[in-house]
Amino acid sequence: MNERGLDPDGTIAREGALERVPAAFVPVVDAARARISETFGSTRLHSAYLYGSIPRGTATPGVSDLDLQLALHDEPTEADRADASAIEAVLDRAFPQIDGVGILLTSTRVLLSDLERHDGGFFLACLCTPLLGPDLAEQLPRYRPTALLARETNGDLARVLPRWRAKAAEAATDAHRRTLSRFVGRRIVRTGFTLIMPRWGGWTSDLGQSAELFGRYYPERVEQMRIAASIGRAPSPDPAVLGMLINDLGPWLAAEYTAVHGEKALRP
Repeated sequence: MNERGLDPDGTIAREGALERVPAAFVPVVDAARARISETFGSTRLHSAYLYGSIPRGTATPGVSDLDLQLALHDEPTEADRADASAIEAVLDRAFPQIDGVGILLTSTRVLLSDLERHDGGFFLACLCTPLLGPDLAEQLPRYRPTALLARETNGDLARVLPRWRAKAAEAATDAHRRTLSRFVGRRIVRTGFTLIMPRWGGWTSDLGQSAELFGRYYPERVEQMRIAASIGRAPSPDPAVLGMLINDLGPWLAAEYTAVHGEKALRP
């Protein structure tokens, strides 16, 4: 991998590996593997993956969360979601070195579909680290930092902004606002980065680097993007910060994204 996150052939390198997991998080990963295997078994689970700062080796004890993607043989059911929520709760309580657990559930059909080729497929092939089962990335192409990839990964910001506003209005506690601000901050930064990704010609998932690279092309918005990166790492309960992201930076970014890359294809 070179300094722009690319392999020698110019394709985006897979960014994580189990050997990069920091020592403090190895027990967490081992427990997650055991819980997932025990709960889902081979009849429901095709494969499981880590993503985020833990497999990238950049996680901070007490601050970072544990992110997992499960690929199921069939479409996720309510029972699957309940089981995943139970695993999230057990792991979050058991390990003080993590601040929250998130498990995504997706069928192999969806992950390998043409519609998800440059979104869910890219996410799995480049941003996820195999934890259990056969690696679906072997059935997916190699990816390059193209406008198509930019459009299909983050070209739907305009559609999600109304949902964020509704959630912000409903957030009644600091804990709720912190959870929402972390999610919004990360998504805003990643959208800002993929906006400029084809021009820069590479890939990074580092929030700080993403904000600075964005600032090379949009210096008038870089301070706001730095704030987004900051709360993506250390969430804030301040309604004013969340309001700036959702009502100022977000709408501008959505409009610029559509103008540059177009809108993401609609999902059923």
